[in-house]
Amino acid sequence: MLNLNSNTLDDLAARIGKAIEASPAKDIERNVKALLQSGLLRLDLVTRQEFDTQSQVLLRTREKVEQLEARLSELEARAAASHPSG
Repeated sequence: MLNLNSNTLDDLAARIGKAIEASPAKDIERNVKALLQSGLLRLDLVTRQEFDTQSQVLLRTREKVEQLEARLSELEARAAASHPSG
């Protein structure tokens, strides 16, 4: 009967890990990662930080446009009241 204690399992896991590192599978993993990174770098992507920054800029711009629209409406109303046509 096979005696599997914690040390035996740890030793087996370490041996399997070393075998995988020495095998072509590890090279394939590195090559796939490099290929994916290269492909992603060619895409027109932004980081999460850049996205969040631009979202905040857009929010402030939208608020400013709303303020300016309200001010313009107010000025147009004053102009219409002081120069009634008709």
